[in-house]
Amino acid sequence: MELLAPQILRAGRELIDPILLPCGFSWGYGASGASSGGNFASGCYSRDDRALELHYRFSLGLVSYRMGELCIDHAEYMSVVAQRGQSQYPGFSDDPLDGFRHLAHDLVAYCAAFLRGPDAEFARVVELVAAKPQGRRLPLP
Repeated sequence: MELLAPQILRAGRELIDPILLPCGFSWGYGASGASSGGNFASGCYSRDDRALELHYRFSLGLVSYRMGELCIDHAEYMSVVAQRGQSQYPGFSDDPLDGFRHLAHDLVAYCAAFLRGPDAEFARVVELVAAKPQGRRLPLP
């Protein structure tokens, strides 16, 4: 039996909750359902004005970090905090939970500024992303 996107997102949370919940984040489910692109599900860990957004469709896809009006995606974050090739997400696998495992690794290894750091520390990460030639500051939708 093939698992639906909401079930996989729920299972993936079991890998991410032990990292985010002790840092004071709470989980909230977002949109889910069937679309022309396939089954999808989304949700968000949030604390105060910070949010880690997750979107699943066939695999863990969009992962973005927000603080107030500042927003960067996971690849942008890793481009300034991890040495090239050291981050694990997204990775490539047929196991739908591997994306969550890879993200869990990166959260622990490289995301202290977002998880536990002061606002200025995460804002500095966003500034470094924006200063990169391909970097940019993403607007809120």
